[in-house]
Amino acid sequence: MSTIRAQKDGWEARARVGVVVPHADVGPESEFQAMAPEDVFVHGSRVHFGAMRAGGEMDPKIPHDPVRAFVEPPHIDDAVELLAASPLDVIALGFTSSAYVLKASGEKELFARLEQRTRGLPLTGTTTAAVAGFTALGARRIALVNPPWFDDRLSGLGADYFTEQGFEVVHHGPCGLPSNQKLITPEALSEWIRSTVARHRPDAVLVAGNGIRAVGVIDALERELDFPVLTANQVLFWHALHLAGAHETAEGLTGYGRLFGTRPAGGAA
Repeated sequence: MSTIRAQKDGWEARARVGVVVPHADVGPESEFQAMAPEDVFVHGSRVHFGAMRAGGEMDPKIPHDPVRAFVEPPHIDDAVELLAASPLDVIALGFTSSAYVLKASGEKELFARLEQRTRGLPLTGTTTAAVAGFTALGARRIALVNPPWFDDRLSGLGADYFTEQGFEVVHHGPCGLPSNQKLITPEALSEWIRSTVARHRPDAVLVAGNGIRAVGVIDALERELDFPVLTANQVLFWHALHLAGAHETAEGLTGYGRLFGTRPAGGAA
């Protein structure tokens, strides 16, 4: 009788995380997979986003109409339903600006609508996850670093969203970096946070926008600035893992911030 020593083949998973992203954005999947242990797998679904073009190109400032259209039926509903047909553990929406435009009440309506298509799988989004993350860390005074392709009005809507959730926003604004995903470097983002945000002494900062390159700077900035650093994809991945029931897996993650040493209030919600 022969014995087969099989190589890893990706079938045995601690958790499978589905993520819905704009059609021309690779940021959420790339950063999720960078953080993921070898037994956590990421599965994407795409929805057309009118402010992006092939190759990830977009205007220096994204208009608001496509931001709202991204979360209107039927396309995102269909994408969620198709993703939920797979044997996943959780679905995450890898998009920030729609929640800013919808506000907290509109986001709740969006979730209620999409949950009709998830086959019972838990669902989260970036701002929902950020609220859970700030709360888990005990942060009340927060700063928001928005992507350079957000205009001042969209940034203001983000501040309104978190104020409505009970946080004090001590600083917000689009970061002064090139409005091009491919030109944002970890060094430049770190310097912006160090020089522009840190002096406001927030309890925690959120680098919003799932298309901005950010997870690689979290650990070094936290050590230097001595406050928690959340990023859109980091906090979304953290919340998704807990919703998937992979609590120990999340708590075992190192190198991506203090957040992973916490659990959402109530364990997962």
